[in-house]
This record gives sequence, structure tokens and C-alpha cells, in this order.
Amino acid sequence: MHSLFVTGTDTEVGKTVVSCALIRQLVAGGLRVAAMKPVASGAQRVDGELRNDDALQLMAAANVELPYALVNPYCFEPAIAPHIAAQQAGVEMSLDKIVSAYQQIARLADVVVVEGAGGWFVPLNASQTWADVAGILELPVMLVVGMRLGCLNHAMLTAHAVQTRGLQLTGWIANILDPSMPELTHNIDTLKRFIMAPHLGVMPFLRDVTAKQDVNFKTPFVD
Repeated sequence: MHSLFVTGTDTEVGKTVVSCALIRQLVAGGLRVAAMKPVASGAQRVDGELRNDDALQLMAAANVELPYALVNPYCFEPAIAPHIAAQQAGVEMSLDKIVSAYQQIARLADVVVVEGAGGWFVPLNASQTWADVAGILELPVMLVVGMRLGCLNHAMLTAHAVQTRGLQLTGWIANILDPSMPELTHNIDTLKRFIMAPHLGVMPFLRDVTAKQDVNFKTPFVD
């Protein structure tokens, strides 16, 4: 079984859009694919239960049906930093709970795509960040680079942080957030030179980010 942790250069850089496209590609390849969004902030109440739209999109793309609470163990209503939302809700987020949910999911799937929230070092509690989640799960990491002004620094810092921690950066995807970005192709070429991991593909600009977008990425798994 292969699994993958998806992180991004920032919040709102298209991690969910890219993750869903990747999940659909893997499903089309005949694999049992599950999704996980361990922590989400920004949710609405549906029949009295909090539901996050990113988590629901991931579940819809996957072909392993799971209870919502397993896919998204920590869900908070305000769209703010997860650790602050947890403090306001009186919740102490535990990596043990995330690991337990992941292990239950992993037993049911060939592939689990785990999506973080925000960027690599977004805190989850007083001492742990998403880097600790990927580390304790020992997952290879795929980086989604939101292509806009400032992305070169964010992308190279994130790639360096992942690799410095000793985790495998299995590849990165350029997500076109601003189609009018000056020297877009030049910027992608620059990242190809500086990020010591495969460039897996380009996600074209989407006016409707909720639309299904099927893109043939290189499969970001290495035995």
C-alpha cells in the first residue's frame, strides 16, 4: 500500500483541487483510494454536525466509503488557524487520534491521500505542526505550489523543510492561481531547477474551483 501527505505553500493554494484530481486518477487506475482530512477549520452545520467542504470533496472523489468522523476527526466551525479554532472550542488536538483514524482507513484502501490544512508548519497544538503529522505517519509528501507572486520563496522553503526533516518529497505540482502572473513559465522552470524532487505536473487555472478537473499527473509514488 502507498499513502501520500499533501501539503501546500500556503492556504488557498489548491491542495484540495489537486488532491481530488489525483484521487480520481488513481481510482481510474483500478485502485481502492481513500481520502483523509485530519483537521479542518471552516465548516457548516449539516443536520447538527459540522461538515467541511474540502473534506466532503475529498470523500466524493474517493471510492472507499468511510464515516465522516474518520475522514475528518477534527472539524471546527470558524475559518481560522486550526490550533486557535481548537482552543476556542476547548479541544486539545492529539496526534494519537489522527494516527488511529489513519490506521483504520489504511486497512481498507490501497492508497490513502492525506491532506493537510494551510502550510507545512501550521500549528495543531502548543507544540506540534503538520510536519509532525507527516513525520509520525512516515508518509511521503507531495507539495502543491500556488503559482503567484512570492511562490518561489514559499516553495523552496517548504521543500527544504520537508527534506530537512528526513521525509521524502515525492514531487511537486504547480497550480496556476493567477493566469496573468508575469513570467509564469520562467517561474516554473526556476522551481524545477531548485526543488530537488520531481515536477509531477501543472494544474491549469480554474474559475470554478469546485469543478471536477482531471489532469494526468505523474504518479507520485516511489517504492
